[in-house]
Parts: sequence; structure tokens; C-alpha cells
Amino acid sequence: MITFFVSIAALFLGYKFYGRFVEKVFGVEPERSTPCIVNPDGVDYIPMPMWKLFLIQFLNIAGLGPIFGAVAGAMWGPVAFLWIVFGSIFGGAVHDYFSGMLSIRHNGLSITEIVGIYLGNKTKQFMRGFTVLLMVIVGAVFIMGPAKIMAVLTPEYLSMTFWIWVVFAYYVLATLLPIDKIIGKIYPVFGFALLFMAFGLIIALFAQGYQIPELTFSSIRNFHVDGDKFPIFPMMFVSIACGAVSGFHATQSPLMARCMSNEKEGRRVFYGAMIVEGFVALIWAAIGMSFYGGVPQLNEIMTAHGNNAAYVVNEISNSLLGKVGGALALLGVVAAPITTGDTAFRSARLIVADFLKYKQGPIKNRLFVSIPLFAVGFLLTQIDFGVIWRYFAWSNQTLSVIVLWTITVYLAKAHKLYWIALIPALFMTDVVFTYVLVAAEGLSLPWNLSMMISSVVVIVSLIVFLRWAKKVS
Repeated sequence: MITFFVSIAALFLGYKFYGRFVEKVFGVEPERSTPCIVNPDGVDYIPMPMWKLFLIQFLNIAGLGPIFGAVAGAMWGPVAFLWIVFGSIFGGAVHDYFSGMLSIRHNGLSITEIVGIYLGNKTKQFMRGFTVLLMVIVGAVFIMGPAKIMAVLTPEYLSMTFWIWVVFAYYVLATLLPIDKIIGKIYPVFGFALLFMAFGLIIALFAQGYQIPELTFSSIRNFHVDGDKFPIFPMMFVSIACGAVSGFHATQSPLMARCMSNEKEGRRVFYGAMIVEGFVALIWAAIGMSFYGGVPQLNEIMTAHGNNAAYVVNEISNSLLGKVGGALALLGVVAAPITTGDTAFRSARLIVADFLKYKQGPIKNRLFVSIPLFAVGFLLTQIDFGVIWRYFAWSNQTLSVIVLWTITVYLAKAHKLYWIALIPALFMTDVVFTYVLVAAEGLSLPWNLSMMISSVVVIVSLIVFLRWAKKVS
């Protein structure tokens, strides 16, 4: 229990002190007019109150990430607590904060256009295609999961294909309508429910006497049932993404940047939402490690059910919270991913619109951009879910690397303390390169060789950047 409470305290202190430090490095200007004040369009640039922005941002970046990712990450044991805490404070929250604040400073631009400003036109062109594809993959992933669950819970004539069309219909509405019509109204409710679910579960866990494993010198090892194939580094750092560092968040922060009325709200909305997501990930990791009696038992259950975290989440929720837990579990595994998928398509629409410089006020303009995106998304639902998920996991963390390097270059050009972004950028570069080299869907090289090659890449990247930064200074 001590490890869990220390981790919770560390996240809180990280937000209170390091969050303020990051805000100071950026240099907020409360008197500066924000994009929704300068360019209100009644669709995407609409002022909203801070509390609503926070809950929408939290749900946008969370979805299933801090639930399924944390449960899967718990298979590696208590070492997952370290990644969630340090990843959230020094990596994910910095990544999310700057991607949102830079969007505010650049009139609400999407992350692809911001990357182009600081990393050059060629990188921007790559990012446009890469990020739009990632958003469509996210949308497809978060169609298939909920549709599959709903097909199991409903009569046979309501097939998975039927539920795919239902989810698609909702996506069309949420993507095309002004942000305050659907997203602004139901997201705060779902965001609160997701938090209530997590805190209710951890209270029930303590009340029923479950013991959370402690992080000790002896427990800092690989508990994964297939440890040789899934080493802690880099596999755990890719599996636990939304609870620590996730490139997908950089596509969501500009949505709220377009609706923020004052730059001072940025720390609470962007940095704070990431820290709260870390809280949720900690809770689910702790529950996953303790509910079945320990980490080895969790591995047995996950292996027996094809590493399906949805089964574990559903069983835990129903066991700890009864009928209410069943309803909340349904929210967690159905509503949460749907609300992530629709904002993924909305982000894709805005990225394409920014690229084409295509005003999104008229509904026909939104349809012109959205219809091809939905067509590609539907085609992706016909591909095996497991294949899509693996490529989503890698591309998600690859995006975080590009965004962290963008932030680093911005800070260097602005003569600010770039080390707060450089260190996580180097670390995530190491994660992504090692994953490509060692993973089965990558080159399947030996782990030691992969680590050596990746380390060389990181060292060369550091040397090249420091030489460039010296010239800039």
C-alpha cells in the first residue's frame, strides 16, 4: 500500500511544483487574446469555461488508455508504478501542456502545422499524412472494440456490423456539429463518471482488504509471463501510453486550445488532465496487480483470455461494485473509447482543413473533408483488430517523439530551458527505436543488439541537437 500512496502523492506534488515550473518556463501571458476570442467561428473556436475544458480534455486523452493500458502494463509488475509517475510528470504532462499552449500561440493550429514551423516543411508534410492516418486508425480501433462488446451484450440480430454503423452515425454527428453541441454537453458527464468509477473501485479494493504489491529492490524485475519476448524496456513503455506519454494527446490539446479564454487555464487543463490520467492509470495498475492475488495470477488470467483487458476490467468492476459496477464497466469499455474515437475523427478533419486552409464554418466544407476520412475508417474496421492495435501503439509513441523534439526546438529557439523537453524526447526516441528493432512486428533483433543500436541513435541525436542549439544561442 505504501508504494501506491507514495505514487499518488508524487503525482500531486508533480502537478503543484513541476507543473508551475513548466508554466514559468513557457511564460503565460494572461492579457493575451486567445484564438476563440480573436477568431470565433461558432463551430471549433467557441469559448468554454475552464472546468468544462478540463473534463473534455481528460476524456479526450483518456478513453480506454489509462484503463486497458494500465491493466496490460501491470503484467510487468510494480515497476509499472515508476513509469506511470515519472512518465506523467516529466514526459506526458510536459508534452500535453506545450502542444496545447503552442497551439494557442499559433492561432489554434493543429499539431502537424506546429511541427512544420519548428522542424521544417518536409517534416510537416510527413506529419500531415502520418497524423491523419493515426487519427483514422484510432477512430477505427475505437469503433471495433465497443461494437464487439455491444454485439455480445445484445440480441443476436443486433450484430457487430449493426453496432459499427451505429457508432459511425454518432461519429458523423460529433465530428460535424459545433463542439459545444454534443462534445461540450456530454463529455463533462462521461469524464466525471470515469473518475468516479476509478475512485469507487480503489475504495472498494481497500474496503475488501486486497493487498497492493510493493515496489522493492526484489520486485523491480520482469513479471511478464513471456518475459523473454516482452522485456520491460521497451515493451512496457509502449503498452502504458495514455497513463504516461502518448502522442495522441498532442492531437487533442489543440481542440481545447481553440476554446480557451485565458492562457492561465493551460496548466490546469493540459498539464492537470495528464496528471489526473496518471492517477487513473495508477489505480487500474494497482487493482490489476492485486485483484487476482498478485501479478503472476493476473498474467494467468490475461493469458487465458487472450490478453483481453476488457474481460479483466468487466470482472473487476462487477465484483467490486456490484450492479453499479456493471453499469460503470459498460461506460468504461463502450462509452469511453467512443468518445475518444469521435474526437480523433474531429482532429483529423481539422488537420486536413488546416492543410487545405479550408474554412470549417459551412457544413458543406466539413462534409467535403470528413466523408473520405470516414470511408477510410470504415475500411480499416474490416482488418483484424489485433493488427491495427499493434501498429497504433507504435505510431502513437512515434508521434510523441516528434512532438517532444518540436517542443525542444521551440524552447531552444526561444532561449528557454529546453532540457525539460530534451530529456523526455531522448528517452522516447530510445523507446521507439528499440521497439522497432526488437518487436515481433518489427525486425525481431536480439534485445542486447537492439539496445546498442538504439543507444547510438540517441547519442547521435543529442550531439546533433546540442551543436545546432549552440549555433542558435
